[in-house]
Amino acid sequence: MDLVFPGHHGAEGRTEAAPTSAEELERERVSNAIRTDFILLAEIMAITLAAVSSSPLWMQTLVLALVGLGMTLLVYGAVAVIVKADDAGVALARSGAGVLRLAGRAIVLGMPVFLKILSPVGMVAMLWVGGGILIHGLHELGVHGPEKAVYHAAEVFAGILPALHGFLAWLGQAGIAAVLGVLVGAMVDPLVKHLLQPLVARFAKKAD
Repeated sequence: MDLVFPGHHGAEGRTEAAPTSAEELERERVSNAIRTDFILLAEIMAITLAAVSSSPLWMQTLVLALVGLGMTLLVYGAVAVIVKADDAGVALARSGAGVLRLAGRAIVLGMPVFLKILSPVGMVAMLWVGGGILIHGLHELGVHGPEKAVYHAAEVFAGILPALHGFLAWLGQAGIAAVLGVLVGAMVDPLVKHLLQPLVARFAKKAD
C-alpha cells in the first residue's frame, strides 16, 4: 500500500530519505518497479488460473507455466528497458550525430516525465486488477451480489452516452474495481503492519 499512501513507512510515520546519488536513485527505481510488477504478475496468474480452472491439471500447469514465463520476460524486459533508457539517451546525446544527438537529449529529458506518468498508471492498473479479482472471486464462491451491483452501476454509467456504451461500461467496472482495491488495501495495510509483521518478527526472534 505504499503506492496508495506514499510516504507511509511504518507505525512511526518515518519517511525514507531521498536518494542522494544516481546509483541510489536507480536502485530505488528498480526496487519499486520489481515490487509493483511482482504484484501485477501475481494478479495475472490468478486471472489465468481462474480462466483454465475447469481444464485438466496438465493443461492448467502448461498454461500457467507459459503465461508466467512470457509475462516475466515481457514485464521485466520492459522494466530493464525503462531503467536503462536514460543511459542510452546519454550515450546517443554524446554521439555527436545530429539526429541521434537530438533523440538522446529527448530521451533524457522525457524519461522523468514518463516515469511520473507511469507510476500512477501502474498503481491504478494494480488496484483495478486486484479489485476485479476480488469481485469475480466472490462470484465464484457464490456471493453474486457485488458482481451484479458493479454490472448494473456500470450500465447506468454507460447509459450517459450510448454511442460509447462499451467503453463507458468497461470504464465504470474498472473504476469500481479500483475503488474496491483501495478500500480493501486500506483495511489490510494496518493489519499487516501492526499485527502480522510484529508477530512474524516475534516468532523469528524466538527462533534465533
